[in-house]
Amino acid sequence: MSDQEKNKELIQAKETWQQKVNKTIEKYPERKTFKLDSDLEIETVYDPLNMADFDYADQLNWPGEYPYTRGIQPTMYRGRLWTMRQYAGFGSAEETNERFRYLMEQGQTGLSVAFDLPTQIGYDSDHPLARGEVGKVGVAIDSLADMEILMDKIPLDQVSTSMTINSPAAVLLAMYMAVAEKQGIPMDKINGTIQNDILKEYAARGTYIFPPRESMRLIVDIIAFAGEKIPTFNTISISGYHIREAGSTAIQEVAFTLSNAIAYVEAALGAGLEIDQFAPRLSFFFNAHSNFFEEIAKFRAARRIWARLMKERFGARNPRSLMLRFHTQTAGSTLTAQQPDVNIMRVAFQALSAVLGGTQSLHTNSRDEALALPSEHSVLLALRTQQVIGYEIGATDAADPLGGSYYIENLTNHIEEEVLRYIDRIDEIGGAVEAIEKGFIQREIQASAYRYQKEIESQERVVVGVNRFTQSGEQPIDLLKMDPATSQRQVERLKEVRLSRNQGKVAESLQELRKAAQSDENLMPYILAAVRAYTTLGEICGVLRDVFGEYQQQVTL
Repeated sequence: MSDQEKNKELIQAKETWQQKVNKTIEKYPERKTFKLDSDLEIETVYDPLNMADFDYADQLNWPGEYPYTRGIQPTMYRGRLWTMRQYAGFGSAEETNERFRYLMEQGQTGLSVAFDLPTQIGYDSDHPLARGEVGKVGVAIDSLADMEILMDKIPLDQVSTSMTINSPAAVLLAMYMAVAEKQGIPMDKINGTIQNDILKEYAARGTYIFPPRESMRLIVDIIAFAGEKIPTFNTISISGYHIREAGSTAIQEVAFTLSNAIAYVEAALGAGLEIDQFAPRLSFFFNAHSNFFEEIAKFRAARRIWARLMKERFGARNPRSLMLRFHTQTAGSTLTAQQPDVNIMRVAFQALSAVLGGTQSLHTNSRDEALALPSEHSVLLALRTQQVIGYEIGATDAADPLGGSYYIENLTNHIEEEVLRYIDRIDEIGGAVEAIEKGFIQREIQASAYRYQKEIESQERVVVGVNRFTQSGEQPIDLLKMDPATSQRQVERLKEVRLSRNQGKVAESLQELRKAAQSDENLMPYILAAVRAYTTLGEICGVLRDVFGEYQQQVTL
């Protein structure tokens, strides 16, 4: 029987089946309209007719083979699991170092550093704008002295470190390099990632300092410098996570992230770098949200789109340039203050979607993060969630175990098509930088966030414990409490550093940095020299503020 005849039979059989469905719905009406977070209506069932033009080699292929839909490694997790990298940072460098070492003793396989808000926007802990924020949402890092304490007794040639830092990424990277030097570790032996993704800050997060084009210069300087000096370090982690947290759909998350990535690639090429010189060290950071199958399909589609963009648009030839490698974090925006133990289940399913989607690195949120920074007990439970997925339930036994599912492949194709439409629109505007400056991306995210919230308020979208299945008189759980003296101790240490350092070297390093910033020289060697002299983060960023100016967001309605 020919394929055409088989399809004809299948269509007839489906029409007969659909009549039964219609009768069933008359008797038992469906409880809601079923749709993805991206607003695609979900059919009752998916079958070969949904994949009539499916081409295995072109759309799937084998794991580890272009276009990498099924994963970037031939055996995926059968060889080694993803990096279990719990995001941590609070209070002082001493407290965070203690948490890092505790997590490593419990089986964590990589570090992930959260910095406090003053650090993220380039202010020292004694700056007036830092008051009340020191150590609150991450660790306070003012100078090399703090980084030395943060990484005390942690061998930087044996652990991979991710740092969630953007505007001052060059300064924090320089501090990390200086600590490695003090440990006697060759620069080609340190591994890790700096987020260094400023475009999503303008669109979704807000911890920017400099205007977009000056920020892009810093990013390209880091990419060029690190490519020579620390070749195994990922110089950027292009982040969709915060775009999703701001309210985007899954499709917008991928589209805006990849459009930002295109802008970074074009900026590096414009600076004279070769595509295969830097592209293998580009990495990505995605959100694992609550629509289980949509998230799996999202990760698979993102890999396929990126591989084709790099090969067809930019002419990359190195296979590693085509591979989208990504870290995943479960969705903080889905955590609820009500019935916080329910968050354990949310996180477990979100983490499983990331694993089935082929992530290289994973952070699982803690149950209490809607209320406070996670307690030691909660963060251990979050780590154990990853370990159960990795070792107990069989999810890692086969590469891309859901590959070939009619539903998954249909969702993957749909997400790819919609993402490419968005990328084309952004290209027409002039690229990601122009789209951000004109407010296009911000408006798209705002509209999606508004729709999502309205669905919760109308109970069209059920959130357990919030708009349905609520409880009164919930029992409180133990929360991490910050020491109110932490801020003062941090300011005192900063004073000691300023008194004990060589003031002449500091002044000289800042003067050289200013000259370089006013030219077109790569700034990283000058920032590294300043860091080695114990020049503070605020002092370095202050010079760059003077030269580059500060970005003021224009609100468009």
